[in-house]
Amino acid sequence: MNEIEKIREEISKTDGEMLALFEKRMSQSALLAEYKKTHGLPILDRDAESAILSDNLSKLQNQKFAPYYVDFMENLMNLSNRYQNRLNEGMKVAYNGEEGAFAHIAAKTIFPGAVHKAYPSFSDAYASVESGECDCAVIPVENSYAGEVGAVMDLMFDGSLKLTGAFTLPVVHNLLAKPGASVEDIELVLSHSQALAQCEKYVNSRGWSVRAVSSTSYAAQLVAESAEKNVAAIASDEAAKTFGLEVLDHDINESGSNTTKFGVFSRADYISKGSKDGRFIMMFTVNNVAGALAKAINIIGENGFNMLALRSRSVKQKAWQYYFYAELEGDETSENGVKMLGELSQQCETIKIIGHYAAGSDLSDRDIFKIKN
Repeated sequence: MNEIEKIREEISKTDGEMLALFEKRMSQSALLAEYKKTHGLPILDRDAESAILSDNLSKLQNQKFAPYYVDFMENLMNLSNRYQNRLNEGMKVAYNGEEGAFAHIAAKTIFPGAVHKAYPSFSDAYASVESGECDCAVIPVENSYAGEVGAVMDLMFDGSLKLTGAFTLPVVHNLLAKPGASVEDIELVLSHSQALAQCEKYVNSRGWSVRAVSSTSYAAQLVAESAEKNVAAIASDEAAKTFGLEVLDHDINESGSNTTKFGVFSRADYISKGSKDGRFIMMFTVNNVAGALAKAINIIGENGFNMLALRSRSVKQKAWQYYFYAELEGDETSENGVKMLGELSQQCETIKIIGHYAAGSDLSDRDIFKIKN
């Protein structure tokens, strides 16, 4: 055996070892896909992949191989994601609205390999997960301009689902109408109440009447089905393509940085231990005594938790009573978290942890792994 044959034999032996390890890794990917399906987690997790790559690079003995190792690992993780997407093709993801709605766009982007099921309302999408009809739901929680979605906050307070992720989607509203219509023809504008609020200045400046409907995509559908050319919808470009409408005007929302935070809701909870940018949502009601809310807020701060948001809403079943929605940085299962919750229990009638999520992912820059047959 000459020298080159010896080298090739050693490479072949190494390839065999790598083959066995590849099969083992892909088998673990299958288990990971099932876990993500159960807990309503997206396949793609850039933060986790980046942490793995960084940790492995620090252990690489010959750093001259570093750029090639990065390519190797990125390709391997890409293959793993594609395999997980294929396994989860039967995963059912609920959203509010019709095809082309912003929730539909978010659901497709977060769960590209899943079956996406439309429901007429937030509560219907949420209930489909509670009943087991769907594995998770993608529902808007808050808009950067119009604020929180009150109906969804009420679902979180009253319902049983856990929030397992939060993702931001840049929202660009457009004025859609039937082919051949012009801006001058429009008299009535249809859309979801949140979209109407985000485009209020634009609509009011033209003196148009408005009517709120269940979703932006349903508004587009109604315009497409209308025999009149004086009716328009505020919706996405995708809705225009879906229902055969023309875009009369682009980007009509008042805020140039209009984004919506979508929550992923699942029956199972998920806590990412050791996450540097971990956050959790807590809802609570305070005792009906003077200073109870102030004491609760002080307890949160004294235990080292930074409060990112605090809002109140009325309890629907009880007149003149309110619950509070708080977003906090940190981990409530930590030693400080357990201590904080214990102290809060002295000031609060109820405390409910809704779920946990990372600081946020911008869906406009999200990779969608294509499923190849």
